[in-house]
Amino acid sequence: MSQQNVEIVRRVYDALNRREWDAALRETHPDFEMTTQRGPDAGTLRPRQAVQRFGEEYIAMFDSMVFEPKEFLEHGDQVVVLVTRRARPRGGSVDIVVRNGHLWTVRDGTILSMKSFPDPEEALKAAGLKE
Repeated sequence: MSQQNVEIVRRVYDALNRREWDAALRETHPDFEMTTQRGPDAGTLRPRQAVQRFGEEYIAMFDSMVFEPKEFLEHGDQVVVLVTRRARPRGGSVDIVVRNGHLWTVRDGTILSMKSFPDPEEALKAAGLKE
């Protein structure tokens, strides 16, 4: 298996942590879609401009937010990332720490989609890496 897809996805997290949206979405397809299962806007967003708008508005609710990818698992054209997100709400004094699983689909060097799972195990199951 090639590490190319893992490196493409790793660059997204690096760019998100710098708040560089152009870099974060550079390797996404114009019809890139993101699916979330929780929150007020749970569901699927597309195209990439809608995803960026959602991300900017979501991150703006926090004084700080950092994505800490802990593990990258490649399976065909999919990459599962077990990620910890640390966020401090605006005006808050305590960080919220959440572990998620992100399932990315990357084909021919282009990111087609990302699905976020509240339970990292569910991302592994969706990718066929766990029963």
